[in-house]
Amino acid sequence: MSDAMLALRARLDRIGVLLSGLCLIHCVAGLFLVGLLGVGGGVLLNPDIHRWGLMFALVIGAATIGIGAVRHGRFLPLTIGSTGLCLMAGAVAVGHGNAEVVLTVIGVVLVAGAHILNMRRAH
Repeated sequence: MSDAMLALRARLDRIGVLLSGLCLIHCVAGLFLVGLLGVGGGVLLNPDIHRWGLMFALVIGAATIGIGAVRHGRFLPLTIGSTGLCLMAGAVAVGHGNAEVVLTVIGVVLVAGAHILNMRRAH
């Protein structure tokens, strides 16, 4: 794999960690703003936001964690990332509520951890 491709994959891993963090903030902020203050429900609870976020997570996760596992031969990041993505997909499927929050938070933490492991394994 060329140096440019390795740099791109590393950059995408960093973007994956950033997106996981933003997803976590969105989830917690949504819970706080809608649940406690009763504001922002139309935007923060919009199912399209969650579907698009899951799509980005799947694309970036497959591109970076999957290729990284093949490249460095360590499949722990792939296993952890896949589990996290499955939990995130489950969160989209169950709709709004406590189950969605729990599945999303655990899923994004696992995906972020998988990206971090993938970056460490690549070096």
